[in-house]
Amino acid sequence: MIKIGIIGGTGYTGVELLRLLAAHPQADLRVITSRGEAGRKVAELFSNLRGHVDLAFSEPDPKALAGCDVVFSATPHGVAMTHARELLKAGVKFIDLAADFRLRDTATWEKWYGVAHACPELLGEAVYGLPEVNREKIKQARLVANPGCYPTAVQLGFLPLLENRRVDVRHLVADAKSAVSGAGRKAEVHTLFSEAADSMKAYGVAGHRHWPEIRQGLDAASGKPVGLTFVPHLVPMIRGIHATLYARLAGADTDVQTLFEKRYANEPFVDVMPVGSHPETRSVRGSNVCRIAVHRPQGGDTVVVLSVIDNLVKGAAGQAVQNMNIMFGLDERTGLQQAGVLP
Repeated sequence: MIKIGIIGGTGYTGVELLRLLAAHPQADLRVITSRGEAGRKVAELFSNLRGHVDLAFSEPDPKALAGCDVVFSATPHGVAMTHARELLKAGVKFIDLAADFRLRDTATWEKWYGVAHACPELLGEAVYGLPEVNREKIKQARLVANPGCYPTAVQLGFLPLLENRRVDVRHLVADAKSAVSGAGRKAEVHTLFSEAADSMKAYGVAGHRHWPEIRQGLDAASGKPVGLTFVPHLVPMIRGIHATLYARLAGADTDVQTLFEKRYANEPFVDVMPVGSHPETRSVRGSNVCRIAVHRPQGGDTVVVLSVIDNLVKGAAGQAVQNMNIMFGLDERTGLQQAGVLP
């Protein structure tokens, strides 16, 4: 059994992590921290976990966390980096679900997140936890930076085209929609029901923190800098991300469907749909699957990729568990084979 600690178990990604780990056959939940809810039973706050998680939240205790095999940090940005150095020194594997270790360059991280990085020396060691790209590195990693939700959907949608040099990398467009849970479990005006319901809006057009993360991954896949326009939108639903991606094909003879089917043929959590399909976010709700469809409207030179995920599962907690499985030599599907929830 894998002894597991979680720093910050009261946010949406934290409770989703608890839900998945409670059903994981190799998971032994030992510590779940929350400064605000210390002493309170997990099931008292999250009734869906009654009968599944018997632990109570506790104050962060370095000694208790150091007794774990792996610690997940499901906290806001800027918290994980204050724990990482000490836990790694104690021999604990560390998976950060926030953004503290996603960007390799310290100056870029500090520009987008507005604070000094607490352990910049670890940025070069951290492995970006997108299994479809870095599986072999994740196997050897002690520090994994779990990807963001938008970056997961966008990168998986563009990767086959960039890796095979089939598009003009100077003009990539990612038009992405996210459910309200992507903003986190906190009280803010823009996520109130009367503000978000029956409406849709773009935000962060001038610059979003996920842009440099997406760009970093796409640059690596392409082998050279890409030009990326990323426009996120807030839509009135609880879970899900739908990314509509556009690129100009470099060759008219490109069979994009076969390209995607071959790239993801052995990926357990990427489903390339048949020609003409339109994946829905509800088809992946509660699952760790990224569902993709590829189109060439009117048979022209523009390729349109539709990529959907559950932002809390493949976009966060599920991918973190997938990374844990890989790090500990388990079948990466362990505890993650749930089908999407319909209706």
